[in-house]
Amino acid sequence: MTTDSQGLAWQIGVWDQISQIYCDEIDPRFEPVIDGLLRRAGLQAGERVLDLGTGTGTVAAKAAALVADEGSVLAVDISPEMLDRARQRSEGGSARFQVREAAAEAIPAGENVFDVILASLSLMYVIDRAAAARELARALRPGGRLVAAVWAGPESCDIVLFQQTAGRFAPTPPVPGVGPGALADAEPFLDQLAGCGIQARVEPEVLGFEFDNFDRAWNALAGVTAAQLPPERQEEAKAAVREAMWPGPAATRSFRNTVQYIVGRCPDPHSEAGRS
Repeated sequence: MTTDSQGLAWQIGVWDQISQIYCDEIDPRFEPVIDGLLRRAGLQAGERVLDLGTGTGTVAAKAAALVADEGSVLAVDISPEMLDRARQRSEGGSARFQVREAAAEAIPAGENVFDVILASLSLMYVIDRAAAARELARALRPGGRLVAAVWAGPESCDIVLFQQTAGRFAPTPPVPGVGPGALADAEPFLDQLAGCGIQARVEPEVLGFEFDNFDRAWNALAGVTAAQLPPERQEEAKAAVREAMWPGPAATRSFRNTVQYIVGRCPDPHSEAGRS
């Protein structure tokens, strides 16, 4: 098994384990991030949309409601457990969308298919970003839009500070350079997109959420990745996070997080902008 394959298997295992936690604790707190993503996407009725790294399907459901019956949404993710929850959301809600298991490096669609590709906090976990950039450019139609959200670095993003501090005590992941804060410096990825024909920029926005106590935050943000640690090592990790950012074990903590929205477009040679 290659390193990339090991990394993918490891990621799938983590996401599968936290699917319920994500529904209960993460989805509600990430609503402002999703709203900012969709506001920048400006979805219109009839558009064809890819939701890359859909997780539990929150973005896909909102996108499907915006493009309506004339449009379509394909929601993909690497985690079967996450996709099960996305599928339940689609079947149980008024906004329908399709669900497929796939990675960003191999988008399950033909060329020039999508008007818009959305990626809410998923590109940070892509193992081969150069391959993903090529796939994004291949799947977007001329004039199509890309809107993604990634976290900034730990100095301006509390959730990244929390997870990176806890992560220092967890086993080393099989592949480097993935995870929260991995696209804090988005320029190399923007260059990869540009090399494939997608001109993109970063639009930062500070958003927030709260946890009402430390234990709840730990279980939501670090519980799974730290679960295999010996008890004493877990306590060391918890102590490090408390020292870095928590006023007291029972205190409410407001997280301030800089979101970097990557907003791009494939040039359309038939438009005025494409000919200039």
